[in-house]
Amino acid sequence: MLNDITIGQYFPGQSIVHRLDPRAKIIGLTLFVAMVFTLAHWPGYAGTGAGLVLSYVAAGLPLRLLARAVRPLSFLLLFTVAMNALMLPGEVIWHWKFVSVSREGLIQGLTLAVRLIYLIVGSSLLTYTTSPIALTDALERLLSPGRRRGGPAHGLAMMMSIALRFIPTLIGETDRIMKAQASRGADFGHGNIVRRARNMLPLLVPLFVSAFRRADELATAMEARCYRGGEGRTRMRQLKMRAGDWVVIAGLAILLVMSLWMRYHQGGGV
Repeated sequence: MLNDITIGQYFPGQSIVHRLDPRAKIIGLTLFVAMVFTLAHWPGYAGTGAGLVLSYVAAGLPLRLLARAVRPLSFLLLFTVAMNALMLPGEVIWHWKFVSVSREGLIQGLTLAVRLIYLIVGSSLLTYTTSPIALTDALERLLSPGRRRGGPAHGLAMMMSIALRFIPTLIGETDRIMKAQASRGADFGHGNIVRRARNMLPLLVPLFVSAFRRADELATAMEARCYRGGEGRTRMRQLKMRAGDWVVIAGLAILLVMSLWMRYHQGGGV
């Protein structure tokens, strides 16, 4: 299960998606998220899914990453569908004793699950094709207008970048600790929920110790290199928006407007 978690991982490449300006990808992701929440018809959901698949193909990423990105949250997706199908009133399509499944609830649950899948897959595409350094620079540039009013643009960007970078590291550390504990007789895969939670205690303590140790080592390394924040900092690679970046932003903005128009002027939907 831990090997399926790909959040924060970066896959180097020279595809057209990799070469896009990271600021364009962040703005594009923001527009994409807004569009997902405005979708109201199944053709829109189908077109959005096809666009995500084509984006992964254009990025040269294996399509199995789509499943790997969603698989860790499969329980949450099933729980969302089940709770909506059981709780929302409507036309009953299945009944057993005191349990009833409504048509409206099932459709609502499937809609929320699909939206969540699209958000996960779209966000993963950003981290798959953008290095942590590029993300830091892009976030700092996008937040730079707030710096004039005293906002910590560089600090926020650095904090988010370090958090993304440490996700794969901590996942690998968790996997190693679990294997070490299992070789000593620990059982993480059997028993009820309470027993499994109790069995996780031998894992959490060394994981927290390792996380604090890595944070201390990172702080020491930054101090040794005379890191003092973003003031006076120069960059080896200067970000520059090109025509392709503006085309991506404009295209997603147009799709967002179309989605809003279809939702509020045509009515209906799912």
